[in-house]
Amino acid sequence: MSADAFDAIARALLPLTEPPEGMAWNQDDMRAWIGDGPRRPAAVLVGLREGSQPRFLLTRRNDRLSAHAGQVAFPGGRRDPQDADPVATALRESQEEIGLDPAKVTPLGYLEAFDTISGYRITPVVARVAAHAVLRPAPDEVAAVFEVPLAFVLDPANLRRYTMEFAGRHRPMVEFQHEGYRIWGATAAILHNLLTRMGHA
Repeated sequence: MSADAFDAIARALLPLTEPPEGMAWNQDDMRAWIGDGPRRPAAVLVGLREGSQPRFLLTRRNDRLSAHAGQVAFPGGRRDPQDADPVATALRESQEEIGLDPAKVTPLGYLEAFDTISGYRITPVVARVAAHAVLRPAPDEVAAVFEVPLAFVLDPANLRRYTMEFAGRHRPMVEFQHEGYRIWGATAAILHNLLTRMGHA
């Protein structure tokens, strides 16, 4: 099952040789909230731990952070000038945030870029993570690391759709609830985009 799952995911992705450029897939939506100004480049690691039941690696951010405190997120962050590409950003940030050894990660491909209300353009890097990879979260940034089975995300019964009001406008949203963790915002949208590309949404 694991090999089949990773094969299906890899077929749904943009190739590593072609990082997404230009517009984010939700840019028209974001234009209504934050205009057409420049977006700050960032990347996240959509990591799936290998095993008979592949599992997404997610974090809960520290409650004391100045931005997005306490929220669930993929490991990742802003692109630094020395980062060669989004893969380099995602691997560097994952090592800094959760102690993930880049040697234990096999990038598979990209999802389309996603613009956030905070002005970032996130490039999701989807990757396999070795089953035996050890995670050591940095307490200043990450309160917890947890794992969500791919099968849970693929089950339509676990996807909740709702509408959020922001700046006087209504915005369609998706979220997942897993073992007390609320997965919403950009993180849920990225997962939903992966499901859409796989034909499960």
